[in-house]
Amino acid sequence: MPPVGERNLRTLFVVLLSLSVCSLARAAENDQDGWQYTLTPYLWLPTISANLNFQPPAGGGAPSVDAGPTDWLKLLNGAALLSGSVSNGAFSLHGDFIWLSLESDDDKVVGVRDGVHIPVDASLNLSTETDFDGLSWTLAAGYMLQQTERSSVEILGGVRYFGMDVETSWNLELDIESPNGGVALPAQGSIGDEVKLWDGIVGVRGHVAIGDGRWYVPYYLDVGTGDTDLTWQAMTGLSYSYGWGDLMLVYRHLDYDEGADKLLDSLALSGPAFGARFRFQ
Repeated sequence: MPPVGERNLRTLFVVLLSLSVCSLARAAENDQDGWQYTLTPYLWLPTISANLNFQPPAGGGAPSVDAGPTDWLKLLNGAALLSGSVSNGAFSLHGDFIWLSLESDDDKVVGVRDGVHIPVDASLNLSTETDFDGLSWTLAAGYMLQQTERSSVEILGGVRYFGMDVETSWNLELDIESPNGGVALPAQGSIGDEVKLWDGIVGVRGHVAIGDGRWYVPYYLDVGTGDTDLTWQAMTGLSYSYGWGDLMLVYRHLDYDEGADKLLDSLALSGPAFGARFRFQ
């Protein structure tokens, strides 16, 4: 998207944040003891599937690399995951932060683009490595539509940022030639690119109690667009409530689709997550 689109999304973010702060401030005038805070450190163990397309290097083609699905423990270099919220009455503000650093040395160059798709026999691959650093954070304002001791329904609106820096280096047995006889992809080389994506999102979150005890089912769903064709996220699972907060075991999916002609053709992270949500007043 052109820079104007990114400026519009940033403007939307500022407006949503301002409205949320004003709403919370008005609620605080009526109930000075109504502020509620949560902080949730968590561990997410996703299977990561990515299809990445690079712009052609000078004088050659572009490798199309499939980096997953792969066991995340084999790829992980570092991670930080944290979410939190602040609320007063029916109004709330939610944030979620994800940073992942991954490295895969088992990738294969499966094709190049030089006017047409040119397959690369897997036997020609000697070594291919992909380094991936990704940052995603979500900020959304919420309004509680319904809340009882047994269930809640909250609508959300906000923005999600995703930044990714990826580099692939390859080592083949020989150069890959194009149909016209030129070199589509040299036997050795590397190429990298980055994306910075802003998307507006809308969603819903809440919980449903199980029986009369402390167990309940949390749920979350959002969908958005902007710099991507589509991004969406879903989560559900089980949680147990204590006096200080909650322990949660959930399954979470985060999906990005930037388009077939962009660097981030598709990216999906799916897997279980475990966290402890601490409540404060």
